[in-house]
Amino acid sequence: MLLAVFIMAIWGFNFAVAKSGVEEMPPLFLTALRFALVAFLMVWFVRPPRGYLRAVMALSVTMGSLHFGLMFTGLTRVDASVAAIAIQLQVPFAAILAAALFKDRLGWRRAAGMAVAFAGILLIVGEPRVRTELVYLLCVIGASFVWATANVQIKALDEIDGMTLNAWISLFAAPQLLVLSLLFEDGQLEAAAAATWVGWGSIVYMAVVTTMFAYGLWYGLIGRYPTNQTMPFTLLVPVFGVLSGVLVRGEPFGWLTAAGGILTLAGVGVIVLRRPKLASPEG
Repeated sequence: MLLAVFIMAIWGFNFAVAKSGVEEMPPLFLTALRFALVAFLMVWFVRPPRGYLRAVMALSVTMGSLHFGLMFTGLTRVDASVAAIAIQLQVPFAAILAAALFKDRLGWRRAAGMAVAFAGILLIVGEPRVRTELVYLLCVIGASFVWATANVQIKALDEIDGMTLNAWISLFAAPQLLVLSLLFEDGQLEAAAAATWVGWGSIVYMAVVTTMFAYGLWYGLIGRYPTNQTMPFTLLVPVFGVLSGVLVRGEPFGWLTAAGGILTLAGVGVIVLRRPKLASPEG
């Protein structure tokens, strides 16, 4: 239990770290560097996913370029605490796709959980500072929907272990994001040259601590314990995400955001506890 909470704290703190990173470098460029470092450190130690390269490459587009590209772009204007809550819509989105594509029965409890989760996000939009940056919040919500789509793709890759997926997704995603950065951003080299230890440290944290270390521990846990014991802990990720934004970055946290966050987590909690295999952590 302590190890699971420790992992959730690492993932939750990642929101504040990523927010600090995009303040110093363009978001797509930062994401490309993050994936490049993961690939450089990991790809030598895992086997190529033979027979699945096309599927992994397709997953690198959704989970790598689109999900993280949208997420980090949204973080340029959205508070880390708000992003940590909004990204949890990936769970109801995944449940909806599972029902549509795999005929998974929703049931009234999970349907109610989805409604409550979306209602929570609508409350958060009521905050004036959030409403003025609605486009960037929509980027985060879009990232959550892309994650749900990627979750469908991952179901076809059950034979590949998680660390192999992380390594090869990173290898394929890094050049994609670099091209996107060259197309839509500018000043990358100047930003990299001017970046402080905070900017470069955010890349190391996201690549080494969040991806390699925390996911390595997590895969060990889910290999030893049943899903219904491990997955409920993922509900702590947004809690630590909010705490990191408020306590570390000093972000304001109004009553609408607090109420919306409680509703969103309550709705997501119903879905996770009813169908724990639908949810996996955001990293």
